[in-house]
Amino acid sequence: MSGILHPFQRQWVDDKSRFKVGMFARQTGKTFSSTLEIAEDIIEHDIRKERSRWVILSRGERQAKEAMDEGLKLHLRALGTAFEHFEEDSGYRYEDGSSIKSQEVMLNNGSRVTALPANPDTARGFSANVFLDEFAFHADSRKIWSALFPVISKPGLKLRVVSTPNGKGNKFYELMTDAKLGKVWSRHNVDIYKAVELGLDRNIQELRDGVGDDDAWAQEYELKWLDEASSWLSYDLIGGVEHERAGIPANYTGGPCFVGVDIGIRGDLFVIWVFEKVGDVLWTREVIVRKRISFAEQDRLLDEVFARYHVVACRMDQTGMGEKPVEDAKRRHGQVRVQGVLFNPATKLYMASLGKEAFDDRTLRIPLGDTPLRNDLHKLRRESTPTGSPRFVAESDASGHADRAWACFLGLAAADAGQEVFAYEGVSKHAPNENHDSIERPVRVTAGFSRGII
Repeated sequence: MSGILHPFQRQWVDDKSRFKVGMFARQTGKTFSSTLEIAEDIIEHDIRKERSRWVILSRGERQAKEAMDEGLKLHLRALGTAFEHFEEDSGYRYEDGSSIKSQEVMLNNGSRVTALPANPDTARGFSANVFLDEFAFHADSRKIWSALFPVISKPGLKLRVVSTPNGKGNKFYELMTDAKLGKVWSRHNVDIYKAVELGLDRNIQELRDGVGDDDAWAQEYELKWLDEASSWLSYDLIGGVEHERAGIPANYTGGPCFVGVDIGIRGDLFVIWVFEKVGDVLWTREVIVRKRISFAEQDRLLDEVFARYHVVACRMDQTGMGEKPVEDAKRRHGQVRVQGVLFNPATKLYMASLGKEAFDDRTLRIPLGDTPLRNDLHKLRRESTPTGSPRFVAESDASGHADRAWACFLGLAAADAGQEVFAYEGVSKHAPNENHDSIERPVRVTAGFSRGII
């Protein structure tokens, strides 16, 4: 197997330190290399008729399955090793009550590898060697760490951690930078330039041009710790509300929905963000993103959202070219449900503050692993004008002008305004009904409140 690895990958696999952490650029084979080490370990134990136990904790179910299918199982087959593979209910549950699936591989003599989405419960449930994949992106990374470390306290158990950077507010940053931890942990650092120098077949300039975002390039390929002092939403806050089941329309449960629409017709994006209220949490059910589409196509997409979900409130960007789309949407879906928002310093401050509060309190869930969405949320920055007033800015690039962020905030504003509930009260009907029969008339009662000025 050594022939298929580049030198930096082989160096990682051959490092037998009990604790090792690796920071690798995107698509440089960090999961592939790490699962090779696991494959070699369980085969060696199996040959000696001994057992080895590993747990892979990934960002989500899809990533856990990929680590198995495109990593561990691939290596085992290449090494001619027989194994059994199971996919089953792990016994753990997501916060919405749905089952967390686990992937498991077992060898003849009982060595096992289990792959699961990471959370404090799954981290606590095993006594085994552990591989934390893309650890900087795990929600609650510090809680996971606190639950996990006792699991590998038994002498001889190993801990492997790999990731690209994701801001400075998570445990991965500490593992890579803390001087005291550096005395215990074996650290590997491979940016895109080093990887290509050591044989990785990548066109650096083509990749950089394709990313089209200087911050994303610096973080994910050059492995820079970005200064997040001016970012309105840190990557740690964003990662804290990502969820495996968010952003999937099929997970809609039929509850009340709140929609935000950011209008774009030329260089900017057109974005519809749909939240469903489940308990105290706003779950993203769908994020529709289009570029350079007609107003007619925008209308069609919004009409489909109203048909697909029980929309009780929608807030739309009415600024500039948004005047007519808002007017038309009100006519089609009602002035009670649809309201326009004129973007100005006051309304932007209200919506951005509402968004920051929701991310801080973790009262929303957004799709897991959507890189353009993450970068769009992160690029929004707060600056001060010469008079000291706040303003929110975002550099425009190939992925938009923080359009996804504003659609998200508009959806949160729709939810914050409350929803209209219709009740009925009895009244007396006078002549010409001589019997004064009692009838009912509808009375609108507003549930909720709006703190804003929209």
